[in-house]
Amino acid sequence: MHWFDQGALFLISLLANLFSAFSGGGAGLVQLPALIFLGLPFGIALATHKVASVALGIGATLRHLREETLERRFALFILAWGLPGVILGANVILKIPTRTAEFALGCLTLSLGVYSFLKPNLGQAPHLLNRHWRGYLVGGGTLFFIGILNGSLTSGTGLFVTLWLVRWFGLDYKRAVAYTLALVGLFWNGAGALTLGWLGNIQWTWLPALLIGSLLGGYLGAHLSIVKGNRWIKRGFEIVTLLIGLKLIAG
Repeated sequence: MHWFDQGALFLISLLANLFSAFSGGGAGLVQLPALIFLGLPFGIALATHKVASVALGIGATLRHLREETLERRFALFILAWGLPGVILGANVILKIPTRTAEFALGCLTLSLGVYSFLKPNLGQAPHLLNRHWRGYLVGGGTLFFIGILNGSLTSGTGLFVTLWLVRWFGLDYKRAVAYTLALVGLFWNGAGALTLGWLGNIQWTWLPALLIGSLLGGYLGAHLSIVKGNRWIKRGFEIVTLLIGLKLIAG
């Protein structure tokens, strides 16, 4: 690619991942369509985006680790249920048409934003919920399903994890976003990237600009989410879910 194209990729990646790290997901709304618009087939664009998204997880995790917001056992629980779903979804997506799934995902994503908007106190303060075996079973099963979506349709599925952690387990938005960015951004997307890279192809020459933009955007977005607090994160979450939902529905 020419230097101008690399610069454009860097700016797209920086802004998409900054907004994603602040609101708890949604980098694929901008980054994945941009890769397709610049000429990559869907499968290659998806695999390339997944690799770049790992840098988002690294940047955000570096910032959140300074706040010590992650509980190790709960983090392992999210990984144990989510990673198998990611690998399953990544194996399926390259074999099926995506339009119907994207439309359904768009409707569901849109409903997340509407639900959060109608619940003004949602995620503003932590209050632990469903920390018993039935709660963990339902919570883990839902994370497995979200993992399938994450591995197959990358746009905005981190937002599902963020809201699920808030709604089902009673986390506030700031802590839920920290888990999403560290675990979904780093480990779920890493597993998806490895699977898609094994089954398909990655556009390696496009990755330097995407990786730098994702790493920097992830760190800066995580910093903003820590500084601004739950109310601003909630508004950012609602804006991103509405935009992603409309984009997926419109196609």
